Amino acid sequence: MKEEQIQEDLKYMKRAMELAEKGRGRTNPNPLVGAVIVKENRIIGEGFHKAYGDHHAEVNAFEAAIEDCNGATLYVTLEPCHHYGKTPPCVDRVIKEKIGRVVIGLTDPNPLVMGKSIKKMMDKGIRVHTGVMEKELRIQNRVFLHYMKKGYPHITLKTAMTLDGKIATASGESKWITGSEARQWVHNFRDHVMGIMVGVNTVIADDPLLTTRLEKSEGKNPIRIVVDSKGRAPFNAKVFDVDEKTKTILATTESMNKDKMYSLERKGVKVAILPSDQGRVDLQALMEFLGEEKIDSVLLEGGATLNYSALKGKIVQEVIAFIAPKLIGGLTAKTPVGGEGIPHLEDAIVLKDVEYSVVGKDLMVKGRIEEG
Repeated sequence: MKEEQIQEDLKYMKRAMELAEKGRGRTNPNPLVGAVIVKENRIIGEGFHKAYGDHHAEVNAFEAAIEDCNGATLYVTLEPCHHYGKTPPCVDRVIKEKIGRVVIGLTDPNPLVMGKSIKKMMDKGIRVHTGVMEKELRIQNRVFLHYMKKGYPHITLKTAMTLDGKIATASGESKWITGSEARQWVHNFRDHVMGIMVGVNTVIADDPLLTTRLEKSEGKNPIRIVVDSKGRAPFNAKVFDVDEKTKTILATTESMNKDKMYSLERKGVKVAILPSDQGRVDLQALMEFLGEEKIDSVLLEGGATLNYSALKGKIVQEVIAFIAPKLIGGLTAKTPVGGEGIPHLEDAIVLKDVEYSVVGKDLMVKGRIEEG
C-alpha cells in the first residue's frame, strides 16, 4: 500500500475514533463505534453509535450522507455487525449502499460476527482493509473487549490518598483528601461506567450516595453495588434509596438476616445471595452475576479491605490513584489497600502502560493490570 493511502486511512480512522468517543457511557454493553464515509477525498457522511438499542454508527453515517455512497470508502472503528439484535445487520446496509472499500480498525470478537461480515463484504466484491489503528482502538474499547472475552465486567479500582499514602486520618476523617477538580473528574468517570461498587465498611463509615453529579449537565447514575457479606449495612443507608434513576444491588451471602433482606427488596433493592469465600462474598461469583446482569464496567471505590480482596481475587483490570499533596501521618490511619498484604516485593502487583497527569492540585496515576 502506498504511503499516501496509509496516511489517508490513518486520518479518517482518527476521525472515526473521535466520533466513537462521543458515545462513551451510553452504548454499554455495546462497543464504542464511529464511522466516516469518504468519496473523492471528501467526507460525505459520518456517524457514531449514540446509545444502546439505537442505530449503529454505519447506519447513522449513511443517513447523514450528503450524496450517493456508490463507490465510496467507509471507515469504521469496528467490523460491521452481521446479526439481528436491537437493529438489523449493518453489513447488509453497507452492501446495499454499494460501498467500494471498507477500512476496519478492529475485527469484532463477538462470536455472532467475528470476521463473518468481512467475508460477506469481500464475497460481494467490496475491498476490505483491517487493522488500522488497532492498538489505539483496543484501548478505547477495552471494556467491550474484556466483557466479550470474559463475560463479566471490566473493573477499575479508584482510590484517593495523601502523599504519605493515607485514605483517612487516624480518627476516620476522609472528606476531602483530594480537591474539587479531582472529585469532579471521578464524577465524569462514574458517568461512563455501568456500576459502582463499595464494601459495607464504606457504607457504614461514609453513608455515600454513589450517584453522578456533573457541573454542567445531568449525569447517568451507575448501578450501585454494595458488597455486604452479613447484611450489616444500615437499613436507612442512602444507597438503599432506590428510584427510577438510582438502582442498587446488594451482594451478600446466606449469613444475612432474611427479614432485613425481604425489607430491602420491598424498597426496590436487588439482593444477590452469593457463595461465600472464607465468610465473605465470593468476588468471582459476584463478577459472574454482574456479567449475567449485562453490567460490563464497574468503578470500584472500596475501602482498604475490599480493595485488597479485589486485587487478591484478580478481578481488577485498571487502577486510578489520586495523590493529594498532603501529609497526615498516623500508624493506624488506613491506606488504600489493606488485608494481610503481599509478603515479598517480587510478587507486588506492577501496573502496565502507566500514565501520569495533574488534576487540579492532585497527581493522578493510571495504569492497567496484566490479565492472566
